[in-house]
Amino acid sequence: MTTFRSPQYLHQVLQGFANQSVREFEIVVGEDGRTEQTRAVIDSFATRADFRIRYVSQTHQGFGKTRILNRAIDATESDYLIFTDGDCVPRRDFVAQHLRLAAPGRFLSGGCYRLNRELTNRILAGDVAYNDFTDPGWLKQHGNDVPAKWLWIQGHPGLAKALDLATTTRPTFNGHNASAWKSDVVRANGFNHEMRYGGLDRELGERLENAGVLGMQIRHRAVCYHLDHDRGYVNDQDWQRNREIRRLVRKTGVTRAAEGLDQIRAA
Repeated sequence: MTTFRSPQYLHQVLQGFANQSVREFEIVVGEDGRTEQTRAVIDSFATRADFRIRYVSQTHQGFGKTRILNRAIDATESDYLIFTDGDCVPRRDFVAQHLRLAAPGRFLSGGCYRLNRELTNRILAGDVAYNDFTDPGWLKQHGNDVPAKWLWIQGHPGLAKALDLATTTRPTFNGHNASAWKSDVVRANGFNHEMRYGGLDRELGERLENAGVLGMQIRHRAVCYHLDHDRGYVNDQDWQRNREIRRLVRKTGVTRAAEGLDQIRAA
């Protein structure tokens, strides 16, 4: 996962991983820009967690998410990688679902429930417990607009697979909730350094698909809860540039980024 000057958000995310139903994993946190506040949050969890937490960082020089993601990939020796963001709190079975459903020649495309700003602020202030805001029933009872399907799944977990099979939503590589074999990601040369904000994760998925690694939809089975925040870094010019890069990737069948993981390793 990556983070950028948001230690309160990262604290909640790490708390979610501390509540996972399985512990056979390590966390690599990549920070674009080195801050003492972020390092303090990670060090605090590392002293009491029963899983390993690694920290990698780089000097902030403009938008650097693709570079720090590649540094995080390079830092782990694990053969299977789950990707998420420093503002997305995993449901208790998040890791278990990704590990259970991992399959050769596939990447997994998970789902996300977006929390509103008012509730996010209460969570960051420590006024709402993890077990509450990751519970669709609690969210509904406290005035949140929860789609009926999440309440159905809560009462009948087996529906999640059926909804994943029935959905017409295309499985895409989502940075907040996706997983893949490290060997497949390495062959694709990781994240593309040409990409800025807006579809940088999906571009990797499109290169994986060009190489025959197909997406599998698990959006109702592997869920994270997205904490709301401002996006002052978003601009139309970057979006348009990224769309053109992705269009060429799909049209020409590109499987490797020209600038990516190899360049991080060579630096």
